[in-house]
Order: sequence, then structure tokens, then C-alpha cells
Amino acid sequence: MVVIMKPGFSQEELQGAIHAMEAGGVKVMVSQGSETTILGAEGDASRIDQEKVALLPGVDRVMRVTEPYKKANRKYHPDDTVVDLGNGALVGGEKLAVIAGPCSVESEAQIVGVAKAVKESGAAALRGGAFKPRTSPYSFQGMGNDGIRLLQEARAATGLPIVTEIMSTDNIEMFEMCVDVIQVGARNMQNFDLLKQLGKTSKPILLKRGLSSTIEEWLMSAEYIMAGGNERVILCERGIRTFETFTRNTLDLSAVLAVKKLSHLPVVVDPSHACGQAWMVERMSLAAAAAGADGLIIEVHNDPPHALCDGAQSITPEQFDALMGKLRTLAPCVGRTA
Repeated sequence: MVVIMKPGFSQEELQGAIHAMEAGGVKVMVSQGSETTILGAEGDASRIDQEKVALLPGVDRVMRVTEPYKKANRKYHPDDTVVDLGNGALVGGEKLAVIAGPCSVESEAQIVGVAKAVKESGAAALRGGAFKPRTSPYSFQGMGNDGIRLLQEARAATGLPIVTEIMSTDNIEMFEMCVDVIQVGARNMQNFDLLKQLGKTSKPILLKRGLSSTIEEWLMSAEYIMAGGNERVILCERGIRTFETFTRNTLDLSAVLAVKKLSHLPVVVDPSHACGQAWMVERMSLAAAAAGADGLIIEVHNDPPHALCDGAQSITPEQFDALMGKLRTLAPCVGRTA
């Protein structure tokens, strides 16, 4: 249940509405937007007399919320959320944020070189995998702790915030200390123990959509993190599994529109993992920007044919620079800092 306050309500009227809701046994979230103040009920609101609350001074109207997600729901939080990644990089609002870098960290020269190149082209943050979930146990699994150290060196060389994927709750303390944005991969989207622990962290969480997850399931995973206290969540559409085999996954750009209608959280798109083919990345990036995505996460490698992971979907720094030029034509705020 949400209570929408009238414009110009007094603090006494606000407190009266809050007390009436709390008397029904719920916790009350107060969301003060640019034009509207909303009181959201957390918990079982069935014992609240909706008609009685609607008649309180200062209350405009009362609505029942049927969706199971509350904190991620736009009805509770009408204004778009903007997430600060650090060093002036923002996701959400009026600018398109581009996160770029290799699928996996392979060496100091590789990650620092790519970081400098994407920074020069206007990237807002650097992505790079240190711990890699792979379908085959015989594939390259990442450099682990050494990869985190090299990402820190790349950050020191460029000032770019670093985004990397976490695989286990065992690594949360290290990630809290060492990285700027913690990525939850598609395979871990419903690892609820991990999500609960990430809810206790202070770092932004980039939550990728599961391979076969519905939009509601995706938002419920965000709710797990937010319910733990961390509301700095960024959603990432990275393609879903369908019957089609020509592309690695099927990029669901309609999800950008759906999520932005349902939720206040920012949404970024990963065309690299969605398509799995480098030649598609540019056009699908432009399509994502046109669809209203708040950002992109793009795989960039200095030598894709010899990449240890996902070289087929990685573009070169030169191709990334050309893409950024086209994105700036479509969305002039690309590459600018706050």
C-alpha cells in the first residue's frame, strides 16, 4: 500500500499518516520526490483501514500495490534513481554511462592499456573479470586475487571506477575494500544468500538478468539486495535464452522500457553478451540508447582473436572509439562526468 500526500502538507499531517500506517503493523518508507511525497508500507498492510487513512488531513489518495517488490517499485519511489560509481561517474538521470573493458583481466599491460584507451574515448568506468564463471571447468577461470590487484592498478592509472563480478560470499569483504562496483552475473541472479549479503555492503551492485528470468524475478532479486539496506542497485539486461541459436542470447530491449515503467532503478544493456558477436555490438548499442537505456556495458579487448575469454564478442579500442562517436551524436551527454 502507498499513501500519496497532497502538495503543501504539514509535518503534523505527515506524521499523522505515518502513525496511522504504523498502527496497522507495517514499517513505513518515506519517499520525497521532486513533486510528490509517498509513504510506502513494508509488510502486511491488510490490517490498515485504507478508507480511514484516505480521509486523513494532508492525504491525497491511497493505492494498493499488488507487485511483490516494494523498494524497487516506481509506485513507492516515482523519481529515477541515480547511482554514483565514484570519481564523478553516474548511472541514471540525463546521461548515458558507458562501462567498457575486457571480459577477463589477463595481464597488467592488457588491462592498463585497455583502460587508458576506453578512458580516452569517454568511458565512465572500467569492467574486467577477475573471477570468471565458465560453462566448462577446463576454460580460463580468471586470475582471481591477482586480477583484482591489476584492476586497482588500472584504476590508479586512469581514475576509472572498476566493475568486476563476484562469485562467492567468501569474497565480499575483499570486494568491499578493493572495487567500486560489484557485479552479480546472470548465473548468480537468484543466489539469494549472496544477494542478502550484498545488501549489507555499501558498494553499488550491478545486477545482471538471469538467462531465463522474467522481469518480475529480476526485480525481486534487486529487492533482496535493497531489503538488506543497499539501495544502490543497477539493473543490467544481457540477453535471455530463447530457441534462437544464431546469437549467443536474445537481447530483450523491450525489457528496458518495461523495467523503467515498473521501477525507478537505472537500467544498462550489455550487447556483447547478448549477441556474442562483435559485429553486432555497435548497432545494438545504438538501439539500446534509443530505447532509453541509462548505460551500456561493452567488452573491449586489445587483441580479440587471442583473448582468453569471449574474444568473439569483443571489439577493439579503435572500434569502441568509433562507437562512442556515434553514441555522442545520438546522446550528447555520453562520456561527460558530473
